[in-house]
Amino acid sequence: MGEQNQIHYLRNKEIDKTKWDACIETASNGVIYAYSFYLDTMAKNWDALVLNDYEAVMPLTWNKKFGIAYLYQPAFTASLGVFGKNLTEGLVGNFIITLRKYFQFIEIALNTGNILSAPLGFSALHCNYILKLEKKYDELVSGFRENHIRNIKKAFQSGCTIKKTISIDEIIRINQGQMNDSSVLKEIDYENFKKLFTLLKEKKQAETYFIVNEKNQILSSCVFFFSHNRAYYILVGNTVEGRSIGASHALIDAFIKENAGKNLILDFEGSDIINLALFYKGFGAVEELYPFLKINRLPFYLRWLKS
Repeated sequence: MGEQNQIHYLRNKEIDKTKWDACIETASNGVIYAYSFYLDTMAKNWDALVLNDYEAVMPLTWNKKFGIAYLYQPAFTASLGVFGKNLTEGLVGNFIITLRKYFQFIEIALNTGNILSAPLGFSALHCNYILKLEKKYDELVSGFRENHIRNIKKAFQSGCTIKKTISIDEIIRINQGQMNDSSVLKEIDYENFKKLFTLLKEKKQAETYFIVNEKNQILSSCVFFFSHNRAYYILVGNTVEGRSIGASHALIDAFIKENAGKNLILDFEGSDIINLALFYKGFGAVEELYPFLKINRLPFYLRWLKS
C-alpha cells in the first residue's frame, strides 16, 4: 500500500467514535453490531484497524487468556469484519494481513460484504437467512411453506394474542429457560444486552413482541433491533407449550404482516443448524453467506489453550 492508503492500528482511546459511527452508518455493508456504542456495551475490549481517515474500518474485539491477547466474537454480535463504501478483494485482504501482525489467535465472523474475497485463514462459510419485506403481505405469505401456514392458523385458533410491551427481563428469563445448560451465554452477557436494549429502545431502534394464550401466559417472545434497513431477530424466548402450538410461527408472521411493504429486511441471524434453517426458510427467507476467520499461530506448546 502506498503512503496515501494506510491501515492504522488504533487503541480504543484513540478511536474517533463520531467518525467511526459515520463510516458504519454509510458503509455499503454496515450492520448494527459494528457501531461504537454496540461494541462498547458487548465487547470485553475492542480496538480497531482504520484505513486513512475512516474510509474503511475493522473492529478488533479482543480478550486475554494466560497473558495472550486473541480475537473473539462477542455475545449477540453475529458478524463483524471490514466495513466501508468501496470494498475490494484486495482491500479486505490487506486488512486481514495487517490483522495477523497483531494477533496470533483469531476466531471471528466477518460479514457478508467481505465474501468478495476468500480471506487468508478463513475456515468456513456460515449461513444467515434474510427475508425482504418490500412486497405486500399476501405476496410474502405465498412464499410460506404450507406447514408454517398451518402452524400460524393453529396458534391463532387456539386463542393466541400478539402483544408488544413486555419486560426485557421476562424475555431473558424465558430464553435462559429455553437454552438450559446448552447456552454459551454468561450472566454478564445478558446484563450487557439489557443495557444495549435500553439504549436502543431510547433511540427507537428496539421492539419487543410476544404471544400469550387465553390465560395470558407467555408462549413466545423476542427482541428486534433495527438498523441499516434491517430488523434483527436477536433474542428469542419460546416455552414448551408455545413450540407445540406454533406460537413462534405466529409471532414472526405478525411481524411480517405489520412491516410488509416497507424497505426492510428481516434478518434471522443464522443458522447452520438444520432445524433452524428449515424454520427460517419456511417463511421464504434466503441464504446470506458470510465467512468465518480462524487463524491459530500460537507456539505449539500453547495451541492447547485454544483449539
